Amino acid sequence: MPRSVLTPLAAFITALAWSGSWITGKLAVAGAPPLEISTVRFLIAAVVLVVITLATRADLGRGGLWPVALAGVLGYCVYNAFVFVGLTMAPASDGALIVPTTIPVLTALAATFVGERLTPMKVTGFAVASIGVALVIVAGQTAEEISSRRLIGDVLMVLGAICWATYTVLGTIAMRTRSPLAVVTIAAPIGALCLIPLGFLENGYADIPGWSAAVWLNVLYLALIGSVASFILFYWVVRRVGAGVAAMTSYFVPVLTLVLAVVFLGDRPQPLQLVGGLVILAGVRLATLRVARVGQPMPEGAA
Repeated sequence: MPRSVLTPLAAFITALAWSGSWITGKLAVAGAPPLEISTVRFLIAAVVLVVITLATRADLGRGGLWPVALAGVLGYCVYNAFVFVGLTMAPASDGALIVPTTIPVLTALAATFVGERLTPMKVTGFAVASIGVALVIVAGQTAEEISSRRLIGDVLMVLGAICWATYTVLGTIAMRTRSPLAVVTIAAPIGALCLIPLGFLENGYADIPGWSAAVWLNVLYLALIGSVASFILFYWVVRRVGAGVAAMTSYFVPVLTLVLAVVFLGDRPQPLQLVGGLVILAGVRLATLRVARVGQPMPEGAA
C-alpha cells in the first residue's frame, strides 16, 4: 500500500478505536467504578503487551528510561484519573468533544520543545479544525444551566488532555532509541501500577467478581483495542509524521464518536454538528497537506 495512503489509514483506524473507547467506557462505568475499570484495563493491557514482546522477541531498546516512565505515569495513570473522575461530574459527550480536540494544539506546542516546527500551514489547519470543534460543541449544548460540578468535570478533562499531549511528546523522545511496541510495553505496566492504589480507594476491588459479562466485554475492548492496538498504532504514526501532526488524529474522534453514538446509543446529532465535523476534517487536511508537499522525511515505523 502506498505510503501516502497507509499513514492516514492508520491514523483513521486509531481514531476509530479511541471513539469506540468513549462509547464502551460510558457503558462500562454504568456498571462498575471508573478507577477500578481503568486499573483492570491497563493491567490486562500490560500483560498482553509483555506476552507480545516475549513472543516476538522484540527489542526493548536502549537509553534512559525516564521519558518512558514519565509517559506511563501521565498517559496511563494521571490521564485516566482526570478523565474518568471528570466523567462522573460531566456528560460523556463533553469528554469526547473536549479531550480529543484539545490534544492536537497542546501537543503541537509541546513538540516545539523537541525540535518540531510549528509551520504556518499547521497553524492554519489547527485554527480551521478548532472552528469545527467549536461548532460541534456549541451545537451539542442543551438549554440547561451549566453547573459548577459540570465545569469542574470539564476542567479535569482539559487537565487530562494536557497529560496526554505530554505523553505523546515524551513518547517521541523515547522512540529515538526504542520502537513503538517497546515504548508502550514499558509504559503500560508503570501506569497500571500507579492506578492500583487509586482503584483501591473506590471499593477495594471487592466488587470485581460481581461484574456483569457486559462490563467485562467493555473492559476487554478498552484493554485490547483502546489500549494495546491503538497505542502501538498511534506511536507508529508518530514515528512517521511527528508528534504534532500525529496528535491531529484525535480531531477525527468527535466526528466518529457522534456516528458511533447514533449506532450504539441511539443519539441524534444536530445538523450543525455534522457541519462542524466536515470543518474538522478540512482542518486536518490543511495541517497535513504541507508535510506531503515539501517531502518531509517520514521514517519507517517498526510495525
